[in-house]
Order: sequence, then structure tokens, then C-alpha cells
Amino acid sequence: MAKSYGSVLDRNMYQDGGYLEKNPLWHADESPFKVTQILRMLQKERLQPKAICEVGCGAGEVLKLLQERMDTACRFWGYDISPQAMEMCRAKANERLQFRLADVSRAEGMFFDLMLVLDVVEHVEDYFGFLNGIRPKSDLKIFHFPLDLSVQAVLRERGLLRRRELYGHIHYFTKETALETLKDVGYELLDYFYTPRCIELAKETVQKVAVLPRKICFAIHQDLAVRILGGYSLLVLAR
Repeated sequence: MAKSYGSVLDRNMYQDGGYLEKNPLWHADESPFKVTQILRMLQKERLQPKAICEVGCGAGEVLKLLQERMDTACRFWGYDISPQAMEMCRAKANERLQFRLADVSRAEGMFFDLMLVLDVVEHVEDYFGFLNGIRPKSDLKIFHFPLDLSVQAVLRERGLLRRRELYGHIHYFTKETALETLKDVGYELLDYFYTPRCIELAKETVQKVAVLPRKICFAIHQDLAVRILGGYSLLVLAR
């Protein structure tokens, strides 16, 4: 039997509680930041989707917040393969917001105006197969890639290993490799911009110290600042 997503998302850590143990909030605390970026893209492109799906919805907080801020005619679906994530979503479900413990690429008869794929691709072993599998399920996609590869991350002994051990990242992207990956699979790139995760979500002391240098360098040259100092993610609208 083929694995769901053909991916590392099927490993026990996402289904036996291992990921939840390492990340007890399932990143729900980052949801307001992500929602702000999604709405920025929708407003920029003047999009008004009526059916939105999130792949790997985790705790479901992104969809909950989007429902509160978008037109009441819009309906939302969240898919995840983690029973623990679905349990966290349960109390957030309502008539216009539904959650399903399933692989959306195998969902029959489902098609959405917009699919959200936020901080998911870096977890997936066969991410080309994953990206191909979700293509027929929606007209538009919004991807969010953490740009883990930077000079400072590579120079630090555990700069990338920490992301692997704590967050389950097994692929590491730059802006260029993220965009080329989507083009390789056949997606049409419509728009993209950096998102300031390092500025808005700085928690540890070293991250807070780096906020000002990152802001200054980013204001001077965005691409160079991200390549050297890291800390940013990339939001991409594709068809």
C-alpha cells in the first residue's frame, strides 16, 4: 500500500504524540502572524476565495482566525494526518469550519478555491510527489516556506540540526530553491514575498538581539540579508 503523501509525515512522531510532546502548542502561537501574511497576499491580489483548505492544519488556529476575519460566505476545511492535531481542532469546528483526519490528496470529490500549505513541504520526504498530489485539489495555492538555509545557520554547528530534531525539518530551502521546486512540479508562480518571522516571532535572547541587525540589513538589501542572516520565510501564491 502506498503511504499517505509518500512522506515522513507518516512517521510515528506525527501520529504517536512525539511531535506534540516536542511542540505542545503545535505552533498555534504563530497563527496570528501567518494569518496576517495570508490576508496581506489576498488583499494584494484582490482575491476573495469562498472555499479554503489547509493541508497539515495542525491545531487549526490559522483557519479559526481566518474564519473570524473573512467573509461569512467563505467555508473552511482543515486536513491533517495526526490524531493529536485533530483532537486540538475539535473545539474549533463549526458549520463553516470542518476538520478531517485524512490525506487531502486522496479526498474524493473535493475541490477548493484556495489551498494553504504552510510550513509543510520541509517535513515531507517525497515533496515532489506531495506537491503533485495536491495540485488537482484547488485552483490556487499559498505556500509558506521557512528559509532555513542561510550563512549564519550553516556556520553554527547545530543551526540546521535543531530544526531537524525539534521541528522535523528534513529539507532546507532558500528563496531560489523553493521557487524552482514549485516551477519544477509545474506550478505557475503568481506572487511571493518574504515574511518577517524573525522580527515578529523572536522569543529567545539570541533571536531578540538579532532583530535590529536583521531589520537594518533587510531594509538595505532584502535578498542578501536573508541569505546571510536568515530568519525569514517565503509566502508564495501559485496556480
